[in-house]
Formats: sequence, structure tokens, C-alpha cells
Amino acid sequence: MPTEKKSAPESTVSVSIVEDDDWLRQDLAKKVRLAKGFRLASLYRTAEDALKQLPDEAPDVVLMDIALPGMSGIECVQRLKEKWLDANVLILTVYEETDKIFAALRAGASGYLLKRSSTEELLEAISDLHEGGAPMSSSVARRVVKFFATEAKPKPEAEALSAREREILDLLVEGRANKEIADRLDVSVHTVRMFIRRIYKKMHVHSRGEAVARFLKK
Repeated sequence: MPTEKKSAPESTVSVSIVEDDDWLRQDLAKKVRLAKGFRLASLYRTAEDALKQLPDEAPDVVLMDIALPGMSGIECVQRLKEKWLDANVLILTVYEETDKIFAALRAGASGYLLKRSSTEELLEAISDLHEGGAPMSSSVARRVVKFFATEAKPKPEAEALSAREREILDLLVEGRANKEIADRLDVSVHTVRMFIRRIYKKMHVHSRGEAVARFLKK
């Protein structure tokens, strides 16, 4: 009698949260706990406490506020990357000033999301980051694009892209989020992520911001 095959357990994305606002920290924790495919790993109120534990815990994604008491979230990201090179940090903040954005990205953050983002956008950004993307709120992505767009022209690497990949890259340059791109092209978000990974490989980059920068850089 043939034995029944057991289905593989569904993988989950472990998430740690560094946020000093008690209400917001618990609200974020609740969103993660209730979402299918996600697991809350730990909660921290300060950067100092997070630095002591996160390298050993090694969650898949860290949500990091910028305006923390004591050490800032940006400095925390920098020190965390020194201890734990593979840390995937998603900045979650109210700040959308260009200097804050680039300071966080230079420190080693892999994504930048505004706190006004919806629960759906937050969970999609966590998944995107876990899968190798670099999620950004649309307004933030547009600021990155504007920064690099001055007197810029395409790089030769873009010529190796297929018509569909170039179409998606153009939408990335416009600052479109993955869901916006999927809706515009009438495909799934998963398909968009697949094409973005191909773009990264062909352009020899590792993030959305780097792809846009290389495309626009002189």
C-alpha cells in the first residue's frame, strides 16, 4: 500500500522590530503575528538592546525606526551590519527627506518604507526584502530617482535587457512599487519580482536603487 506523501511545511519569514513607540511597536507586532507566512522573532525599544541580541537571533528581516532614544536607527544599522553582514534591514519611519534616505542606505539598510504605508504594503515589502529586493515607498523611490537623474544617460548594461525587462526597469525609474508595476502590466507581483531579479543579474547590481542609479548614471 503506497504511503501518503506529506506536504512540506510552509516557510515563514521571521521579523524583528526596533521601535521606541510602545503603541506602534505592539501594532506592528500584531500585524506580523496575524499575517500568514510571517513569524514575530523579537521586539526592541532601543538600538542598544537590539545590537546585543539581533546578530545571534538572525531574523530574516529587521524593521528599524530612525528616531530612537539614544543611538539612532541609522547608526544602529551601520553597527549591526558590522557585526552581522547579512542583516536585512527595512527602515520604517516618518522621515522622507533625501538626506535621511541616503544616510540609511549608505549605512546598509536594504529598504525604506514610510510608516503611513498600509499593512499590505508593509507585508509585501518584508517579503520583497526577504527575496532579495530593495523595497521603497513610491515617494522615496522618486526622490532617489530625482537625485540620480540630473544630467544622466542610460548605461550600456540596460541594452542587454529584454523588452519586458526594459519596460519594468522604466517603471522602476519612475519610482513604481511592485504592485503598481504588476497592475500596470497585468501580471502577478511574483512575476514582477522574477523579472526584477533578472534585471539585477544582467546589470550586476543587488538592489532597486542600485539598478536605477546605474541606469541613470553618466
